[in-house]
Amino acid sequence: MAVKLTRREKWAYGSGDLSFSLVTTIVGAFFAIFLTDVVGVPASVAALAIFVGGTWDYINDPVIGYLSDRTRTRWGRRRPFLLFGAIPLMLAFTLMWWKPPFTEPLALGIYFSLVFILYELAATFAYMPYLALTPELTSDYDERTSLMSTRAFFSILGSLIAFTVPIMIVGGFHPENAGRVLVMGSIFGILSIIPLWLVFFGTREREENMRRPPKGIRESIAAVRHNRPFVFSLVIYLFTWVMVAIIQLIMLYYIKHVIRQEAQSDLIMATIFVVAMIALPLWEWISRRLNKRLAYIVGMAFLAAVLLALASLNSSTGLTVILVICVLAGIGVSAAHIIPWSMLPDAIEYGELQSGERHEGMFYSLITLAQKIAVSIALPLALLVLDRSGYIPNSAVQPESAINGIRLIAGPIPAVLMGLGILFAFLYPLGRDNYTEIARTLEARRSTTIPADPPERKHG
Repeated sequence: MAVKLTRREKWAYGSGDLSFSLVTTIVGAFFAIFLTDVVGVPASVAALAIFVGGTWDYINDPVIGYLSDRTRTRWGRRRPFLLFGAIPLMLAFTLMWWKPPFTEPLALGIYFSLVFILYELAATFAYMPYLALTPELTSDYDERTSLMSTRAFFSILGSLIAFTVPIMIVGGFHPENAGRVLVMGSIFGILSIIPLWLVFFGTREREENMRRPPKGIRESIAAVRHNRPFVFSLVIYLFTWVMVAIIQLIMLYYIKHVIRQEAQSDLIMATIFVVAMIALPLWEWISRRLNKRLAYIVGMAFLAAVLLALASLNSSTGLTVILVICVLAGIGVSAAHIIPWSMLPDAIEYGELQSGERHEGMFYSLITLAQKIAVSIALPLALLVLDRSGYIPNSAVQPESAINGIRLIAGPIPAVLMGLGILFAFLYPLGRDNYTEIARTLEARRSTTIPADPPERKHG
């Protein structure tokens, strides 16, 4: 029988995403503008630092995923990574916001590339095993949507805090505020520790999964390759979160230079994410009434239309109109946070039915790896578009070409990515009915084939 989670278990697990949402949103939203407008490097150098740091991280995900699949401790396979990975994540994140005393663009590019590498390694060490916990907590189709809704609440709460509080601390991304930026980084680095430890102490992994013998890396990769629903859900997730990453990167540039409402940045971002939290039950209800695939299509088509409207605004647009569009954007952002994540665990169960084996660590490592490859290419390209459009670092006034470049990155490019995600959602082969049958078959199989706990594990 599928495991039903208590509210305490759901909230304990979901709280972990607060840590990652805080640090990843702050990096995604502020790191580029910190490099260009505080440190003072050209957008092309910022693009290089993000690209180098991101591409080096390609190795981390499959290695750590493979290690977490093979880990056997009295605490489980995934949770020890959360316990021991929290402090390195805090230290690496804090280092990203220090402005070095040297000014040569090449030296600055090297420094921030190295710091970005350290940050991505520390984040992967904690984040990937956290993601791999999802299918191990419950196998119920709608229960997973509920679990992802709880996690999405903390994810959006983290984004809300990350888009508003740092601006209050920093006051504005200008060279004279470099000290405030470091204070901000230190505060949020420390705060990132607490949710990870809450997950460690508040959740338990399913015993039958911990008893399974570890699989080799070749078997894990083969299992991914032959799992068609997983490939489709991975592509859907990929287009969605590359779109989110691009919007995070460009929003402050958009607010500062296109609609010229920098003083209202916290209000604008708070509106989007407060509405996104409120809208989470709506998307959970739509997913139950229809299914995850159709809910995704509706949500992303709606968000694409809103972003195209957002890109059409200018400095003469009134704040009321801006906030109305932000409300609509928040509804679509809510769908992006909950639905793609709830589809992935279902595809992993499909793989277990086909092969008789579980490879959550490898599956989720490939998810994060694919995301990082795409983001490490997409974000530098977006910054290069900004650079080629004539963007001037540290300048209050930008040429019209730079304004148009920001519009392009904020609206049409994300809309195209969402259109591609919708196309793959139409082709997604796994729905509620066939997944329910898969879960029922797996539960029956597990009840008769799970081996006894080996004696040596009692001493782990």
